[in-house]
Amino acid sequence: MKNSEIKALSVEELNEKLKAEQDNLNKLNFAHAISPIENPMKIRQSKKMVARLQTELRAKELAK
Repeated sequence: MKNSEIKALSVEELNEKLKAEQDNLNKLNFAHAISPIENPMKIRQSKKMVARLQTELRAKELAK
C-alpha cells in the first residue's frame, strides 16, 4: 500500500487496517520465534506499515 493510498483512507478504515496489520505482525513474530520463516523481511515490512498507518492516523487526529 502506497502512502498516497493511506492518506485517502478514513479514520475508521485506518483503524481497521492498523488492527489487521498488527495481528499480521504478531503472527509473523510468533511463527519466526518457533522456526525461522522463509522471508524475514516480511517482519520489517509489516512493522513499517504499522508505523505508516499510526502516523497517518495521528496526523488526522491533529487536523481535527
